[in-house]
Amino acid sequence: MRTINADLIRETVAKLCIKANRELPSDVLEAIKRAEVTEPWPEAKRILGLLSENVALANDKCLPICQDTGMACVFVELGQDVHIEGDFETAVNDGVRLGYEEGLLRKSVVGDPLRRVNTGDNTPALISLHLVPGDKIRISVMPKGFGSENMSALKMLKPSDGVEGVKRFVLDTVTAAGANPCPPIVVGVGIGGSFDKSANLAKKALLRPLDERNADEYYAELEVELLAAINASGIGPQGFGGRTTALALAIETMPTHVAGLPVAVNISCHATRRAVAEL
Repeated sequence: MRTINADLIRETVAKLCIKANRELPSDVLEAIKRAEVTEPWPEAKRILGLLSENVALANDKCLPICQDTGMACVFVELGQDVHIEGDFETAVNDGVRLGYEEGLLRKSVVGDPLRRVNTGDNTPALISLHLVPGDKIRISVMPKGFGSENMSALKMLKPSDGVEGVKRFVLDTVTAAGANPCPPIVVGVGIGGSFDKSANLAKKALLRPLDERNADEYYAELEVELLAAINASGIGPQGFGGRTTALALAIETMPTHVAGLPVAVNISCHATRRAVAEL
């Protein structure tokens, strides 16, 4: 049994909030740069160049990549041989509070969905906790802006809809989103589980490096097919046309009920931000 103090969790989450908002992951930045090289439409190519320039300026000047510094989605893989000294959830929220204050990040969370009063510190975080073997804690912070989150969707398909129904729903969701989520986007797709689990799978898919395919060849091929179909839509970077509507598409699945086929699509903007630490 290994003991980890809650103070270390708080400090780690704070650093991850700042890092994720200021530094675009290398795989995302490289995908934007590759798209700029291959994009044939001049206006789309220019927009992709501006996105890369924005990332460089944010890094150089220690500023957020985007003005929407998002809701802090915190994914935690907690080793079952870890004892946390202190309160875990309090530590995570204190870390978000500290990070958003020290990093001068915009606070966007309201404490009630209808009365709309800002909490003033971007808490509470959205915490997904998974128990895993071992004596370590892996923490992933994903600041999720709502320009893209608002374009996400979930549908309870019938089993008879099959893979063609899944394809239609994913493409319809992206097409309806258009330029709203600041393309080029990254698309997370969750298939299976239940109403709530499919949505969690779709968001978890956004944590995967963009150059990493699903380990199951069937779903890896489906990822490639859907990405090509999305990029054939002509929406393009920031909606100006071109063939770079999406940088990547990742699918995560899990078993489901014999009578169901839940599918969720979680859209992320070109600033698909994430930062990870292991304690």
